[in-house]
Amino acid sequence: MDTSPFIYYIEKSAKYLAVIDPFFEALDRGHIQSVTSTLTLAETLVHPLRSGDTALVSQYYAILTGAQSVTMLPVSEAIAAKAAELRSSLGLRTPDAVQIATGITAGATAFLTNDERLASAKGINIIILDRC
Repeated sequence: MDTSPFIYYIEKSAKYLAVIDPFFEALDRGHIQSVTSTLTLAETLVHPLRSGDTALVSQYYAILTGAQSVTMLPVSEAIAAKAAELRSSLGLRTPDAVQIATGITAGATAFLTNDERLASAKGINIIILDRC
């Protein structure tokens, strides 16, 4: 799972709540599992840390490190190698390649994002929120 769905859910994005809420409800119920990279933690915390919003920082930590249905994986050698492969074949930016490589390496069946540039990635079904 990419960073943007976490941001939309935690920060209650009016534009995406109708699409993202059912996904997170399914996560909460244990009907689906999610995997993301530790890079998601780094990306989600920037804005709340800049603004001094410690409550928002805590919310991100809670869902990324405390939710049983969310697994956050560090960038391993295998993930880095797959990310390099994706970068070389598709021209993806490193963070995007790491996120997708995390999903592929973990055996995920789909990658949830809202980044149209990632639609061409191979090896995993890419779900674009704006298309839902």
